[in-house]
Amino acid sequence: MDFRRDLKNQFTISFFILLSCFFIGCKEESEEEVVKENRLAEASSPYLRGHADNPVDWYEWGPEAMEKAKTEDKPIIISVGYASCHWCHVMERESFMDSSVAAVMNREFVSIKIDREERPDIDKIYMNAAQLLTGSGGWPLNAVALPNGKPFFAGTYFPPEEWKNILNQIAKAYKEDRESLIETANALTEGIKSTNSLGDLSTQKEEFSKAEYITVMDAWEPKFDREKGGYLGEQKFPLPVSWEALLQHYYLTEDVEVLEMVKTTLNNMARGGIYDQLGGGFSRYTTDPEWLVPHFEKMLYDNAQLISLYSKAYKVVPSQEYKAVIEESLKFVEGELSNNEGGFYSSLNADTEEEEGKYYVWTLEELRTILNASELELVTRYYNIEPYGNWEKGKNIFFRKSSPEEFSNAEGMSNTELKVSLEDIREKLLKVRQKRIKPTVDDKSLTSWNALMIDAYLDAYLALGNPEFLESAVKGADFLNEKMINPDNSVWRTYKDGESRINGFLDDYALLSRAYLNLYQVTFDINWLRKAESITRYAIENFWDEESGMFYYTSGDHNHLVARKMELDDNVIPSSNSVMAKNLFTLGTLLEKEEYLAMSEDMLGQMYGKATQEPSFYANWIKLIGTKAFGAYEIAIVGNDALQKNFHVQKEYLPTSIFMGGEKENLPLLKSKLVVGETLIYVCQNKTCKYPVSLPEEAINIIENYRTGREETFNIWN
Repeated sequence: MDFRRDLKNQFTISFFILLSCFFIGCKEESEEEVVKENRLAEASSPYLRGHADNPVDWYEWGPEAMEKAKTEDKPIIISVGYASCHWCHVMERESFMDSSVAAVMNREFVSIKIDREERPDIDKIYMNAAQLLTGSGGWPLNAVALPNGKPFFAGTYFPPEEWKNILNQIAKAYKEDRESLIETANALTEGIKSTNSLGDLSTQKEEFSKAEYITVMDAWEPKFDREKGGYLGEQKFPLPVSWEALLQHYYLTEDVEVLEMVKTTLNNMARGGIYDQLGGGFSRYTTDPEWLVPHFEKMLYDNAQLISLYSKAYKVVPSQEYKAVIEESLKFVEGELSNNEGGFYSSLNADTEEEEGKYYVWTLEELRTILNASELELVTRYYNIEPYGNWEKGKNIFFRKSSPEEFSNAEGMSNTELKVSLEDIREKLLKVRQKRIKPTVDDKSLTSWNALMIDAYLDAYLALGNPEFLESAVKGADFLNEKMINPDNSVWRTYKDGESRINGFLDDYALLSRAYLNLYQVTFDINWLRKAESITRYAIENFWDEESGMFYYTSGDHNHLVARKMELDDNVIPSSNSVMAKNLFTLGTLLEKEEYLAMSEDMLGQMYGKATQEPSFYANWIKLIGTKAFGAYEIAIVGNDALQKNFHVQKEYLPTSIFMGGEKENLPLLKSKLVVGETLIYVCQNKTCKYPVSLPEEAINIIENYRTGREETFNIWN
């Protein structure tokens, strides 16, 4: 299941009442001859290939499947999942491997399997259908549509008998009262299209005040779980963009309560079962409200964004616990999700040997055979091991209740003694764990998620100063530049086995451009800035909708579905439109191009009402609103030591600053600022600069004095 907004009040369809008229008298279907081998064996997606031995006659999305549905006059089953999804695998084992279920699917329907990571455009359409029909969504996602693709039924996981009964009932309804299904499909499709609505554009915001930004917290605070961190609810998702926005809110307003909320969240995530206490890296979410029991899939996008979040938080709260999370998570990614070309794979499965989490959990008896008595006693206390298990079937998930420092103080140990003991224990346990059957890897590389990993390495480099992190960021950027970008600056979605395929979606363009912009601001290599602008220009030419003033998720080159979606609200990954709005602001500032600044301003103005009313769903927009309300800083560093001084300035947490510089005056704001034999730092706002300084500490003090109100106006240099 996934973190989704309740949409029941937006759209209501009486589909289940409609079908109930036909549910009487459906008989059990006898098993029929089914397909022994299906065409998914030829798919590039590891998730799709995993269904190649199903008796279901699966198709990939494309003309062949749609034509078959129209020719044979059959409804379409659209089944969406991804390789690391636990419940996707459960439904496959229970239903799609069942020959009696497959018989119904093959006789009455055309069945299409979708990897949501390869085709998020399709996933968004049918996920909207599920949300509008049921008020929630998640994966596996199973929808049924007319031969033209318009959905009239959607849900998530179904047990096999329930799934078979639903299919029989739908097949009967399709034959006996198709007009009602068509009516439902048309209404639902209009509902899907309406989710693009921006509301009344006459209320577009044109100015952003500090006071209004501060009041955003009034709508946000009631959602916080102040005891455990995260948002209130029965499940816990990391949602890194929310805590980045709140960390920035603290920076701008000095609201200590907000910082405490961020710290509570980060501390409990780092100590919970959601974090792999032995091998590093985060699972996707927990099924409980205390961060303890994860669904064990590990996603690249979660880990990349959480590395960035902990790196930024480390600048504010230099906790050794956060430092360990950063380093251990990067080590996990490098060991488990890195290819040999500089890129990164997508995910690790939750299951091994058809058992969720088997690779990660321990019984007390297993631990006794590996550790000596003193080590076992320490592990039991530190990681909360229970004799009969703290989870299911006598298994234990490692989690902590305190920081290492708090634990060592309570136990009368030195921090060094605890650290050495834990390192020895981890080495022993990991040696045993690595002999277990490992979770399978989804080894496709996605442009957008790889871009997030470039950001992660850059943020870790700026926080911890390890030059290897910067090298990895550049290597990752080179990989994307070589494998995923065409000569016309169009972008591919996915890469596997030496082949790039599927036209990129807006998130691929937005996150790749952002990564290149960030790389420029760290390295001052103008080529990354040029690439970022070229990619953005392509997106404007192919995704921009002049009427709405927003970007579509799909380009004009895509074969469009029943609706052409816009991605506006921020979920686990920030929305592609919010990223584009920030990119345009950054590009416009660096290049002094009013066109980009105006586009960004208009996009933000349209989203202001939604974002300030429901900030938890628009956290990345809120970040840009805060930047606009308080003002961005342009930091220009010119001279032979520009890179070194840039690093020292950026070791400070400065989320509303944009950096430029180098040894050449190759940007408008850098003109006439190079002084031979010196490296100078200029702190500017709106192209107006303070007198230059030589030391990073002096530049940081200028920003701090202005940010905190100790100095209200710039002493103008230029």
